[in-house]
Amino acid sequence: MKLRLLLLAPIFLLGWMNVQAQVPETAEQYEKEYQRRVKKEYINDIYIPKDLTDAFQELKRLSDKEAITRFQRAEEDTVAKKLYFSLGRWIVVNWGFHGGSRLSHWLKTKVGVAHPEDQALFVIRTFHRSLNKKELDVKTLVQELNEKRNKERIKNKKVIKTEKRKVPKNE
Repeated sequence: MKLRLLLLAPIFLLGWMNVQAQVPETAEQYEKEYQRRVKKEYINDIYIPKDLTDAFQELKRLSDKEAITRFQRAEEDTVAKKLYFSLGRWIVVNWGFHGGSRLSHWLKTKVGVAHPEDQALFVIRTFHRSLNKKELDVKTLVQELNEKRNKERIKNKKVIKTEKRKVPKNE
């Protein structure tokens, strides 16, 4: 047993060190990695859609017909809330929204949705609308997502201390 642990320890450490080496440490390294990732069709052997239409096709390809039918028949708000932590997380992680991917970059630059969780919600809601042959109403949805994100930022800001300074008068 001890021999197995001794043999496995170096393998684990080398794997861990490799993962650690891949994490960008500076803004410059992050930007370089981001620019590399947004051009890739596959990240970690997973196909990354290039735009919303491609994302819809990929979601249909990956899902069984029964799941698509249940998704389609449910109310949009219900789908968005219930699937946020399952399908939404899958989209964020597998389509590389945090580290950058061609779809996340497209959503950020062409659509105007920058936050990864908002991007996943955007895909879920527009996919639901598309399946139900409803107008996607992208502009309104983007505005709602961005307003909600800005309210969260403001709400989470806490003023620690306020001070008033007297400005000396020049006489």
